[in-house]
Amino acid sequence: MFEGSLVAIVTPFKRGKIDEKALRKLIEEQIDNGASGIVPCGTTGESATLTHEEHGEVIAIAVDVCKGRVPVLAGTGSNSTREAIQLTQHAEKAQASGALLITPYYNKPTQEGLYEHFSAVARETGLPIVLYNVPGRTAVNMLPPTVARLARKKNIVGIKEASGSLQQIGEIIAACGPRFTVLSGDDALLWPTLAIGARGVISVTANILPQKMARLCALAAEGKMEEARSLHYELMKINNDLFIETNPIPVKTALWLMGRISPEMRPPLSAISNGHLEQLKSTLREYSLIS
Repeated sequence: MFEGSLVAIVTPFKRGKIDEKALRKLIEEQIDNGASGIVPCGTTGESATLTHEEHGEVIAIAVDVCKGRVPVLAGTGSNSTREAIQLTQHAEKAQASGALLITPYYNKPTQEGLYEHFSAVARETGLPIVLYNVPGRTAVNMLPPTVARLARKKNIVGIKEASGSLQQIGEIIAACGPRFTVLSGDDALLWPTLAIGARGVISVTANILPQKMARLCALAAEGKMEEARSLHYELMKINNDLFIETNPIPVKTALWLMGRISPEMRPPLSAISNGHLEQLKSTLREYSLIS
């Protein structure tokens, strides 16, 4: 269900509120340009600063726009197990296709704590669950043996892996087998991750280049690895520049420059620095995304 290029969709704001019109248009454009799925309320969607009501609103909008054409993998993670269960159950009631759950941040749980956390959520929902490992954000790294234990649970179906370690990703693929889907959590590592057996990506870059990200995944799935590698190098600069400051500052700025959304971030995120703004503009021109 969750393969190919899934977009980690931004949450557009206008005067402090969710800009529903802009969000609906962004999602529709993603579907029209080959996205394999929509991932609302993730890191790129500024989930950490959404209220519970806003969280539910964003997921409901995504489900309504997609209308079953592509799956909606809703971010429902929390550093509180009880809250993660509640958010996941709300996403299930909203008819999301699945739940993306980040490893609990700040608490720094042990591997056993991670296992118990995800096991508890899995017991309380019928949704397919995709784990999300991003040590740079959470200060905890979920190790391959823990992932392998969780992969035995019927409704834990995959992982978004953003550890930055191809060795760790390879160990997960080897340990979990073909039933378990590994998705890249790093656009810059997508091609090598696909080359060792991952089946897609949850992508920031897809917000602005959905066709390219979908094409890279399709080429790898077809075994056309030389063409996929060429596209990987074509995308290298934009993949790097979308992380010149904390995500999602650069990608939301890019979408604003492209005329898609307002430049509004939710504090404590702030506007991109002037120097990085000029760098980003230059790169967007190179990719013919702005004039």
